[in-house]
Amino acid sequence: MAIGIDPTVDYVFKLLLGSPEHPAITLHFLNAILGDEIQITEVEILNPILGKDDDIDKLSILDVAARDSTGRLYDIEMQTTLPAGLSQRLAYYTASLYVSQIGEGDDYSLLRPAISICVLDAILLRQSLQIHSDFRLRNRDGTIELTEGLQIHLLELPKYMLPSDNRVVTDPVEAWCYFFRRADEMTAAEIRQRFSSSAFNEAAEVLEMIQRTPEQRNQYELRLKAQRDERARMQYAVDQARQEGEALGEARGAGRGRIELLRELLGVDQTSIADLSIEQLAALEGDLKRQLRERGV
Repeated sequence: MAIGIDPTVDYVFKLLLGSPEHPAITLHFLNAILGDEIQITEVEILNPILGKDDDIDKLSILDVAARDSTGRLYDIEMQTTLPAGLSQRLAYYTASLYVSQIGEGDDYSLLRPAISICVLDAILLRQSLQIHSDFRLRNRDGTIELTEGLQIHLLELPKYMLPSDNRVVTDPVEAWCYFFRRADEMTAAEIRQRFSSSAFNEAAEVLEMIQRTPEQRNQYELRLKAQRDERARMQYAVDQARQEGEALGEARGAGRGRIELLRELLGVDQTSIADLSIEQLAALEGDLKRQLRERGV
């Protein structure tokens, strides 16, 4: 039977990647995202969930804050919707993480890289097919890096095409994409067979622990419902905006049609009205009707 616990639910995400009891999972994830440039061997979780009484209602505490043995700081988060201003928020959080390291009079050389990683179950960068996007401070052609101090990584899960075969997934970034998208439909045995790293065996154990622990299962269900409600609310807002846009377009089209007819009756110049707003169209229509009345038409 499938484990049935979705790792993209923020509470699960935090228990997987933000637990001091499972550093191997966090290390594997960070090394997958950062690639060969950095190989982390130790990581400290700075904001673990300590117990059942923790307030997990605020999404912000479900981010994972971590520091590696060289002092690099990490903020890792899961987003299942596409909130307004996400790009700006990521830039703001990363910059805040960077400047928070030193106080007045401290040497700038004390600053260590601040790295934000956002796993996104939505598509933010539609102009790119890349699943993993890596943003740094570089010159225009990307050949010179000013500093490694600020980094933002995006992992856009919907861009990952699930393989149709049963091969073992060895690429670490692909493995995490597969895990986030399919782990809830897999058994622990299937997870062990699919991935080459033992970190995923440990991740499967965390999912199983949540599934069989009443308190954690309850927290999971609450967060799952909250995320579904938020997604439904955002979808409703999108649908409403679309309907209002369509209604506005229909009204604008009808208004243009009436104005063109009035112009024909008056024999006036047919200048373009394509860019006029509803209010401007209504004012023009009223003026044309006045002219008709004055002519006794």
